[in-house]
Amino acid sequence: MAVRVRVPLAALLNSNFMQKKLPFFLLAVIVIIFASCSKLGALSADNFTVTPNPLETQAGQVPATINGHFPEKYMNKKAVVEVVPELRYSNGQTVTGNSAIFQGEKVLGNDQTISYRLGGNYTMKTNFEYIDDNKADMYLTFNARIGKKVVKVPEVKVAEGIVATSELYKNTLVTAQAAIAPDAYQRITKQKQEANIKFLIQQATLRKSELKNNSVQEFVKMLQKINADRERLNLDNVEVSAYASPDGGFSINDKLASERQKVSEQYVNQELKKINMNANVDAKYTAQDWEGFQELVKASNIQDKDVILRVLSMYKDPEEREQQIKNISSAFRELADGILPELRRSRLTINYETVGRSDDQILQQIKDDATKLSIEELLYGAALKEDINAQEEIYKLTTEVYPNDARAYNNLAAIQYARGNYDTARQYIQKAQSLAGTLPEAQANLGMLALKTGDLKTAEQYIASATGANGLAEVLGNLHLAQGNYAQAEQDFAEIYSNSAALAQIMNKNYASAAVTLKYVKNPDAFTDYLKSVLYARMGNTDDAADALKAALAKDPSIAKYADNDMELLKVRK
Repeated sequence: MAVRVRVPLAALLNSNFMQKKLPFFLLAVIVIIFASCSKLGALSADNFTVTPNPLETQAGQVPATINGHFPEKYMNKKAVVEVVPELRYSNGQTVTGNSAIFQGEKVLGNDQTISYRLGGNYTMKTNFEYIDDNKADMYLTFNARIGKKVVKVPEVKVAEGIVATSELYKNTLVTAQAAIAPDAYQRITKQKQEANIKFLIQQATLRKSELKNNSVQEFVKMLQKINADRERLNLDNVEVSAYASPDGGFSINDKLASERQKVSEQYVNQELKKINMNANVDAKYTAQDWEGFQELVKASNIQDKDVILRVLSMYKDPEEREQQIKNISSAFRELADGILPELRRSRLTINYETVGRSDDQILQQIKDDATKLSIEELLYGAALKEDINAQEEIYKLTTEVYPNDARAYNNLAAIQYARGNYDTARQYIQKAQSLAGTLPEAQANLGMLALKTGDLKTAEQYIASATGANGLAEVLGNLHLAQGNYAQAEQDFAEIYSNSAALAQIMNKNYASAAVTLKYVKNPDAFTDYLKSVLYARMGNTDDAADALKAALAKDPSIAKYADNDMELLKVRK
């Protein structure tokens, strides 16, 4: 602000003219004008409070809340001050956060106005990108002007250090389990084979023509096959169910169905005797097969089938049902010709189990001649191996024997992921997708690869399309951990004992569970010990934290730089 005073102000204030000639009120005006035109001074760190301090990462970002105070008689009435937060990393990079603008009382604008006489408080939220450097300090810089004149306000350091524990998920992902496409091998599988023998109306005689029908012949052949291969086929029992159609009266049908059961049971026993085979034969009969009748009517094209089905639902008495249906004369003729003959029958059922190769037999067959194994047996055989090198060998063999099955390629990708060969893993996944389109496990693993690079958006897209994938819960746990949803991540991991699961529990402040998880990690590494150090430090067990840190550094000395700057271990380092 320019003040048109012909006499220098200092001289004016000390002159006899000021003391004697100038009225007192004019002196007051000059002092006010002088004060209102003062330059903006330096601000102290005491004028600012940052929460949290030290700063802390969340899902790849570093959020902070700044509570600031402009002192009394600081904000010139014509001043505009922009407060610009900066996060300065030790590697030389600076990230600028969200700024805020404040103005003096005589500025026409929409920013927060700060009183010159009283000063003012304010709250601003800001956010910085985390760039994989856990040593950083936060400064406030100022863009200030009074009127059109730029005024320099010195920067202020307001927060020191950054806790980046949440970002350790990128390290725990190294030992995370990628999704393995499962086999469908079942050593023991329940099976059944059925045959139907039809009878003439009002008769219970087994006709030769019926015994020669295809289903009965296959029934006999299966009994012979089970008897000849008892190592791989196991007979449970044979069921005989005899029926009479629901026409003709209950007493007649009851006797007729009973006779059909007897002759059918005798036939089964004769066939068993021919091959010297002992088996349980469970026989029963149904006098009037209304259930079967209803099923056949539903599946038929009978003109009045809706009427017939309505009669069945309205009348529960068998005789009343039969009479009502007979009253529909045209429909009854169709029933007599097409439906009722199908219900005059016996159903023979073999209940048996197929017994596949044992674990040892599968592994031996892989050595002898893998081409004699099914795809499911080969994938199962690979899963029997603990060593990933042995698994890899079998999966590669599987791709040779069954080159069009995507699962082996996906599982080779999982092995390469475990080794840290992410580009090779991606190539195997692409091969799997070329064969199976969107194999859920392949989608999940693409999500894991995206997580490894910190691309959470892409990871979420891939994982969202992995519905039904084997091991999806663990993959989701890693995604939610990276997103900062620690409670959900902990639920996802459930009974999984991994570095990622422990990190989720630590971030969720479930320290007791984290200790248990870290104790039972299957293949502990340097980061398992490092997480123990962080956990013990948070719990106040400095000595245990120091021991765990030493163990981590012994396994992986490259952790030292991160540990030296880790605010979590400040007391441990001291």
